[in-house]
Amino acid sequence: MNRFKEKLRAHGLTLRRARLQTLQINVGRKCNQACRHCHVDAAPWRTEMMGEAVAHRIGDWIEQHRPEVIDITGGAPELSEWFKYFVELGHGLGLKVMDRNNLTILQEPGFEELPEFLAEHGVEVIASLPCYLEENVNRQRGNGVFQKSIDGLRRLNRVGYGTELPLHLVYNPLGPKLPPAQEELESDYKAVLEKEYGVRFNNLFTITNQPIARFAEDLRKQNAWDDYLELLANSFNPGTVEGLMCRSTLSVGYGGEIYDCDFNQMLEMQLKNAQPLFLWDVRAGDLEGAEILTGDHCLACTAGCGSSCTGALAA
Repeated sequence: MNRFKEKLRAHGLTLRRARLQTLQINVGRKCNQACRHCHVDAAPWRTEMMGEAVAHRIGDWIEQHRPEVIDITGGAPELSEWFKYFVELGHGLGLKVMDRNNLTILQEPGFEELPEFLAEHGVEVIASLPCYLEENVNRQRGNGVFQKSIDGLRRLNRVGYGTELPLHLVYNPLGPKLPPAQEELESDYKAVLEKEYGVRFNNLFTITNQPIARFAEDLRKQNAWDDYLELLANSFNPGTVEGLMCRSTLSVGYGGEIYDCDFNQMLEMQLKNAQPLFLWDVRAGDLEGAEILTGDHCLACTAGCGSSCTGALAA
């Protein structure tokens, strides 16, 4: 039973792909952290990373089809040897390039010049900071992470991020609940971070925790799985469906395989046409109008104000 499909049907809705705008590239699972809410199950011990042949085939596709946005994610995408290749390629083609940055990567050896590199190439930084309270961040992401994150934000501020260059923060709830109203929470973030730490940023994106990977494990350990799925289902908001990221984003795995979204990628819901599809098997317009693969986890994107890689979808 697909509860998400049932919700769509009950509201007379369908979910199909629109025009492709964003190519989201997952360059690998390796990360310098192992956060409890991580839907990628990323960690320092993960070894699955994009290789040279795949990177260049994706690069060739980008040059040919020129999607408006290149969204680079991981793991910690900066750990990939192909991170700078994709940044430089997108920048050189005049495309918008986004880096999903965990902030603590800026403190790792060998990444001292990363803020300057990002600024030089006009990269939009979307940084994870699940709360403005130190205790909550360390509880979700590990001891010492909050202070490292603040230090990272200050380094980004010094090269113009948060003022001349776009710097957005991402909030994830601590536990099985929906995010609060994005606009109000953003005001709280800005007030606290500027007053207490002298940190500035542009926008806050609230993202609902997906019931997959480590977060799903925690839900089951706490006997909270059924309650959380019920919360998501009961909070279904039909007004979020049109703006779902899966309609305009194509997710690419580190092997070049394609998915409707990053969450489907983690559940191995690869797009197929008789055979599994890879990026170089399709053209930019081929998937427009295609039905999107869904599951119960999709309820997280349509609950309450909705959730996407750029935050809430409805008031």
